[in-house]
Amino acid sequence: MGKYDKIFSSGKTSKQSLSPQEAVAAIAVVTAGADSSLEEVDAEFLADTLWGLEVFEEYSDDELLETLDKVIAIAEEDGLGALYNAANNALTEDLLLDAYAAGVSVLVDEDEVRIPKGKTALLKKLQEALRIDDEEAKEIVDEVIAAFEEVEDEDFAEDEDETLLQEGSSANVYDSPSGNFTVLIPVDVQQGGRVQTQEGLVNFSDDYGTLLRIDYSPISSKQVEEIDSVGQEEYLRSLLLNKYVPQTIVANLPDAQIKHTEYLEDALEGAYFVLVDMPEGSKISKTGNNGTATKLNAYRGLLSFIYGDFLYVVSHQRSFLDGEKPGSIEEEAEGIKQNVLNFVDTIEFT
Repeated sequence: MGKYDKIFSSGKTSKQSLSPQEAVAAIAVVTAGADSSLEEVDAEFLADTLWGLEVFEEYSDDELLETLDKVIAIAEEDGLGALYNAANNALTEDLLLDAYAAGVSVLVDEDEVRIPKGKTALLKKLQEALRIDDEEAKEIVDEVIAAFEEVEDEDFAEDEDETLLQEGSSANVYDSPSGNFTVLIPVDVQQGGRVQTQEGLVNFSDDYGTLLRIDYSPISSKQVEEIDSVGQEEYLRSLLLNKYVPQTIVANLPDAQIKHTEYLEDALEGAYFVLVDMPEGSKISKTGNNGTATKLNAYRGLLSFIYGDFLYVVSHQRSFLDGEKPGSIEEEAEGIKQNVLNFVDTIEFT
């Protein structure tokens, strides 16, 4: 039996039926959960990804989230195989390509704007299950990638003045548009320093492998209730291990692995630290004798914490230059943890 046969060749059924539009959303959930646990499938992340599909253009935020919550609940109760069968039975001929596009969309590596090599087998299996021929499948993939590239280009155009540090610029402080922090810019224009922003994150990088990133979001009342229920340590641990690392790192680098976890009770009134091993995860590449470029290996340290009314994940990445070998996990974790904490010390929360 193949890896994905338990989903696409399952005999399981669900008592709940779906509309054709719900079936498209269900295909996105099936694809997102095929290589991970359902706990790692985030409805809000999927909603953001599916907005570009014409089938959902008339949906409000709440309506799309309700649709995703419904199909995720079916998967939790009956399994991904049963959810796929319910979707397959509900899909109309005119929405088959939309369903495939939904599956493609959730697999796109947004940083590289491509389908990761580790996801090609899953995508092929989805194509076969939906009975889409190779030519149509390629057209859909190309269209989805083009749509992601268009969004990326628009984002870059909007942020162009602040994305690339300009020669002679006197600006050395980044101000969060949400007004929750300012931070000294830790990269230098002389080394190709870049400041890349999206809603809820700022990324600092340069040509020498420096990568420092701040993700932030206001804490909702629902999150406050969950924190009060499970405790801050467990909430921050689950945030990194069950959501952030799978969705932000493993989704793009399937071989990435968590190597160290630690709760820092005395830092920032409680913070959770994780070290992730990222084979070929560096932004720096080396070129072999045959001219093929291969990305270098890297470790990334992530620190999650709460400050004021915001939840933060601050990260630092260490790339291993050609021939350089990492120290022990304990040594690397301690060094990268200190680098993250030192960076956090430069942040002025407001």
